[in-house]
Amino acid sequence: MLVPIAEHPYIYIERILTREGPTTVSHNRAIFLYVTKIVTHSREFLLHQVYDMSYRRMGLEEGILYLHTNQGVFPYQVQTDPIKFIDEFKDLVKGARG
Repeated sequence: MLVPIAEHPYIYIERILTREGPTTVSHNRAIFLYVTKIVTHSREFLLHQVYDMSYRRMGLEEGILYLHTNQGVFPYQVQTDPIKFIDEFKDLVKGARG
């Protein structure tokens, strides 16, 4: 069983159309960093597929965590600063790529 090195919560906003009109539902999820991969609720990236991570603050604490991959850039809405998660990723990649 794999144990994550780090994890960080993110919010997935779902917009649903009902008979009463549009509705928004927030889902609390987490992104996990493992030795060989990064896993979210709906995606999995092998570590060598992730080129970089960055964070853009949008308010006091919340912002967008960006995963820069060979498949494009994937944004994740976060409510707390993910700097520790990003640092863990960069340390892991630095050790792996040498």
